[in-house]
Amino acid sequence: MRYIYSIFIALYTSSIFLVSPFNKKAKLIIKGRKKTFEKIREGISKKDKVAWFHCASLGEFEQGRPLIENFRNKYPEYKILVSFFSPSGYEIRKNYDKADVVVYLPGDSIKNAKQFIKLAHPEFVFFIKYEFWYNHIRRAKQKGAKVYQVSLILRPNQYFFSRWGSWYRKQLKNFDYFFVQNNQTKELLNSIGLNNCIITGDTRFDRVAEIALKAKDFPKIEEFCQNDKVVLMGSSWEKDEEMMKEAIKNTKSSFKLIIAPHQIHNSHIQQIKSLFPDSINYSEIENIDYSNKDNLDNVLIIDSIGILSSLYKYATIAYIGGGFGVGIHNILEAATFGKPIIFGPNYIKFKEAIDLIEREGAFSYNESSKLGELIDKLLEKEDYYKKSSDICRGYIEENIGACERILSKIGQLQNKDGD
Repeated sequence: MRYIYSIFIALYTSSIFLVSPFNKKAKLIIKGRKKTFEKIREGISKKDKVAWFHCASLGEFEQGRPLIENFRNKYPEYKILVSFFSPSGYEIRKNYDKADVVVYLPGDSIKNAKQFIKLAHPEFVFFIKYEFWYNHIRRAKQKGAKVYQVSLILRPNQYFFSRWGSWYRKQLKNFDYFFVQNNQTKELLNSIGLNNCIITGDTRFDRVAEIALKAKDFPKIEEFCQNDKVVLMGSSWEKDEEMMKEAIKNTKSSFKLIIAPHQIHNSHIQQIKSLFPDSINYSEIENIDYSNKDNLDNVLIIDSIGILSSLYKYATIAYIGGGFGVGIHNILEAATFGKPIIFGPNYIKFKEAIDLIEREGAFSYNESSKLGELIDKLLEKEDYYKKSSDICRGYIEENIGACERILSKIGQLQNKDGD
């Protein structure tokens, strides 16, 4: 099976090369990987102590970020190496100032793994959430690194638990410890003989709590809101925006709408403007004098990246996009501000969404008429709104502390090894 895996990795790497002339992401991966070993040589010496954190993309980075920063504070003598698979993570966080070296992870061949581990020589290795690059993990373990999986969440239908998954189950033995999100994941690991796991929760809660404390101010957006009720659509897709357009026709409530689309390329912005002709772009807002009563736009389109997480504080209700596609985007950034949350029907893979729906802090819909009803109910019934708001805020507060629990357990494991 190891050889089949290696063949698959070779074919997968070759496919990235083949499509790179026509695919921007593939081109960035190829270009970035060429510099990986050089960047490690420049940033890490043989004498350095190194902790390596691997994140698939930007979402996993944000999940791992509080652990990286807490680790750095607790173990300042270690250099921090952060690797990414996807350009969505690397290209945005390549200048992350809490890391000493940021690189693309090379393809998971045996040769690349040997070279990567030789140059980086990490003592600690953290893979965030779903990543399992077996040659790199195996080589790190062979060279004496402590290898951990962080914020892991598993489901019974995954290949680890299938009849043909014995090779994959064997690879999991290269991890020293699993820090998991829920009891189901712990029980699944136990069922295949892996008892080196503990429920520590999701490090994203620590991250969003920190974001709320450090949220930026946007005076012009505050002027736009003018103390009115605001529905903020975060990471919206075309279907979400169309549903909102239809819902507004039937809502009784008066509110302003802020749309922060998942994709801000010009064609999508123009598509939104065709749905909401009287909207204004955030890039134009500096030129608007909202003290002039003629300038009372009701729809603001955020045509900029990197500010959404701070904008939720201006919302009355948060609408999270993606529920009519592959799945909803991050709802915790809104929940940390105590905002009731609405999203489409595709949320079943997201524990936090299920939890908040059960508690009535979040709500799902599949028809525009239902969306309008939810908005009206939340905006018109103060007690109902407050209950939902308190539920969201409380949910964040009760789940904070994953980083502390992880680092505490690592400390215990180190002390045990030293005895």
